[in-house]
Amino acid sequence: MKKTDFLIGRRKSFYDFYIEIYVFVYFLKEVLKGEIPAKHFIRFLKRLLFFLSKMKLNKYVKTGKYIKMNLYVPVFPSKEFFKACRKVLVSNDRMPCISVLMSVTSACRYNCEHCYQKLDKGKDVDIDLLCETAKKLDSMGVAFFNIEGGEPFLVYDKLKKLCESISVGEIWVNSTGDGMTLEKLRELKSIGVRGIMFSLHSPDPEKINLFMQNDKAWDNLTKGVSLCHEAGLEVAANTCILREDYFNGNFQRIAALAKDLGISIIQLIKPKPSGGWLGADLNYFSEQDLYFIEDTVNRFNNEKEYREYPFIYAQIIDEKSDMFGCTAGGTDRFYINAKGDVQPCEFLNISFGNIKAEDFDLIYQRMRNAFEKSGDKWLCETCSKHIASVVKENNISVLPLSKELSEQVINNWDRGNEADFYKRVVQL
Repeated sequence: MKKTDFLIGRRKSFYDFYIEIYVFVYFLKEVLKGEIPAKHFIRFLKRLLFFLSKMKLNKYVKTGKYIKMNLYVPVFPSKEFFKACRKVLVSNDRMPCISVLMSVTSACRYNCEHCYQKLDKGKDVDIDLLCETAKKLDSMGVAFFNIEGGEPFLVYDKLKKLCESISVGEIWVNSTGDGMTLEKLRELKSIGVRGIMFSLHSPDPEKINLFMQNDKAWDNLTKGVSLCHEAGLEVAANTCILREDYFNGNFQRIAALAKDLGISIIQLIKPKPSGGWLGADLNYFSEQDLYFIEDTVNRFNNEKEYREYPFIYAQIIDEKSDMFGCTAGGTDRFYINAKGDVQPCEFLNISFGNIKAEDFDLIYQRMRNAFEKSGDKWLCETCSKHIASVVKENNISVLPLSKELSEQVINNWDRGNEADFYKRVVQL
């Protein structure tokens, strides 16, 4: 594995300039070849530079010649990166979705209390159907594929087959490390997988095992990270911690542990009242708390003291109203669960239809019609109690809600105001 370098300060500014020049030349060539209308080129370039400007406070992760500016944007200068750039091409159509999360199985030997799939019971969708859907998404412009389970390494042949079905897309796999081997990782790397995301919710081995209710959780995690390094794969961590962990030193301890483990990116996930925590009162992060967390993240990403620490990608920052807002529902990303339900987001336990029962294109269009514009409300939080009440009223033991019951939520939600990026980019 090539050495990972973290770019901040003047070095990052230099690379920002380099990326802008490279992007200009790359797409100018497409204009000269007639692949992009010349009359749209300047507007496209303005839109693209505005898109890139939204990442200026991030710490960049450089591995070899490739630079990661945002967790869900493919590395520059890959073909997947330039595919993602086409999101802001001038067009009369909606801007395409460029990121998807797909589950290959609900099988898992863990029992995490917060799991958003806690009640996603049912038979796994046929892998051939899932692969056909992935091919459609590939052709529609999706450039970032995040593949998960359950635990995908428990159904390795399915995982491999889904990865092989993707032609142009950066692929990351979510895993606990359970069932992972060096041979499997090397094979995945050979077919285009870029990295593995592990769950790291505490710096304490015993608490990890307790939270995930598996006495091998810590060992599987640390062994898995080591195997990824040996296989030459990037490593990221998904970290879901409660409010107090940002104030009692646990966040700093997790960041330090991730640095020692050689993890290059930490995704901070705000606790969500979905799945196992559906309807729970988790929205106690005050506005002051969110400002504090944002300031902490920006310090870790931009101050010299933390230069060697992982890049911290925080959903609460990217999903702010003056950034991208909530990008669920195909605005920029969506979710297909292991049963084939098409959901706006993994944390929003509703369904727009199931690919086993209906054509994916029809389901996707139905979802995009409900997400015509972006919004700045976190629907997974604002709709949680309504979804929980529908579950109780109908004596439901399986999630997500059916397409028909989901309409009760969809018809009554408030998506808030259009987020800054989507409001302004179309004006450029």
